[in-house]
Amino acid sequence: MKTVLFLCSGNYYRSRFAEHLFNAIADRDHLPWQADSRGLIVGRAGNSGPISGYAVHGLEQRGIHLDGNLRFPVQVTEQDLGRANLIIALKESEHRRMLAEQFPAWVERVEYWHVHDLDCAEPEDALAQLDREVMALSSRLLAAPA
Repeated sequence: MKTVLFLCSGNYYRSRFAEHLFNAIADRDHLPWQADSRGLIVGRAGNSGPISGYAVHGLEQRGIHLDGNLRFPVQVTEQDLGRANLIIALKESEHRRMLAEQFPAWVERVEYWHVHDLDCAEPEDALAQLDREVMALSSRLLAAPA
């Protein structure tokens, strides 16, 4: 089983939504990949609780129910990066700098998307964009040679 690691700032909203959505799609399509997620500044992100209500609501709208699977955000480590087959940071203008500060050797090994956080986009817009990106990713991985 290969692993995709989604990164965002707090591992509370965007990366968690992407993780759960990807895993539901991978399960449905028998894709031999599994997603995990981490944050780049978990302690400084100021989030409360295990996962954003926006993420939970967006997942439920797509028929994905977490059923108590509500771990708290996790700070990314070098070991997390090393275990992943694919690493995706969800907003290049935000996360490239954070990666350069914390893990400079990994900056060019990460795929960058352009999904805004709540300071720049309404949840329904950001989650719809993440939905499209994750669907495109799963299609790309399904089409890739094993």
